[in-house]
Amino acid sequence: MDPAQLPEKHYARLREIRKTYKVDFRPLCLRGKKIQVLQVTDLEPFLAGKDPFQDVTEFPSWVKLWEAAMILADLMLATPPTKEGQTLLELGAGLGASGLAAALAGHRVTLTDYEPHILDFQRVSAAASGLKGVECRLLDWLKPPSLSRFDTIIGAEILFREDFFVPLLNIFRSLLAEQGVIYLAHNIRRKSLPKFLLLAEKEYEITVSTRKMRSEGQEQTIIVSRLTRRA
Repeated sequence: MDPAQLPEKHYARLREIRKTYKVDFRPLCLRGKKIQVLQVTDLEPFLAGKDPFQDVTEFPSWVKLWEAAMILADLMLATPPTKEGQTLLELGAGLGASGLAAALAGHRVTLTDYEPHILDFQRVSAAASGLKGVECRLLDWLKPPSLSRFDTIIGAEILFREDFFVPLLNIFRSLLAEQGVIYLAHNIRRKSLPKFLLLAEKEYEITVSTRKMRSEGQEQTIIVSRLTRRA
């Protein structure tokens, strides 16, 4: 991806990002299609020898393209809209790969996260991927804005703090359409996932599947959870 081919406003955003981070575009190829994801190329200053699955409060999870996000992106490409104008919300989108894949599949996508600079990464990646109509919004789970309901809500590696479980469930209640569906993807190492699903099953029918992939020389197991409202 030649950054100079970006529209000027997104090229300007990229130049601002590069004042703080070492970044580059890395293509994510799925099902014969490709999205360009702007990624931080040097994670060591963020990791500093820490395990992001253990030091969850000290690692800025948005900087990494998680294996769970890649699996969720693949699932979104395999799950095109069933109606015109079908809407999808990605929570804690980070670099936005899953939501961008959903946009490529034809969903009307809103990517969200909690800091403005994260949204700049998402906007640049959407432009580099040739995707139009992708909205990027700030969304604080503790003080969510008023939004229309969405047909689909997705999230990858978003269950990293148990004190956010109740606010997240509140967001599901207020933003999921009546017949909507939620997809969550997490590495099997994410110990908080079973605790959240136990809490969520009071309101949702939950089905769970596992997917495996090779990453960084190791086999990773990703758990995909599908939630729908109980009748």
